[in-house]
Amino acid sequence: MWFVFALLSAVFAALTSILAKVGIEGVNSNLATAIRTLVVVVMAWGMVFLTNTQAGITEISKKSWLFLILSGLATGASWLCYYRALQIGDASKVVPVDKLSVVITLILAFVFLHEQFTLKSLIGCILITVGTLVMVL
Repeated sequence: MWFVFALLSAVFAALTSILAKVGIEGVNSNLATAIRTLVVVVMAWGMVFLTNTQAGITEISKKSWLFLILSGLATGASWLCYYRALQIGDASKVVPVDKLSVVITLILAFVFLHEQFTLKSLIGCILITVGTLVMVL
């Protein structure tokens, strides 16, 4: 089931890029990011209340709070940079570079989470990196 959600995530991410590129025309990239973020916040809290899981907020540990906040800050920084890049660059070039996050994630997961880094992972990282370079150069 994780694969279905991951694939849907990729589809929605692709739609996000195209819709953002069209929507950001003539709009300050920081303002556009704030609007997008507001929509995400409303949607996320809507899902919390729709699934009646808001009571779980009191059970979140301090460690989880810290890392969720740090993750939110990283997401915000990513979105601000992404929208600015989309505003001044072609979506067909910005998106592949943004997807280098896959390679960076694999490396960080190996270093910090001690996840396995296999020959397949290495080959995949090399192919993604080379593919990105081919697309943007």
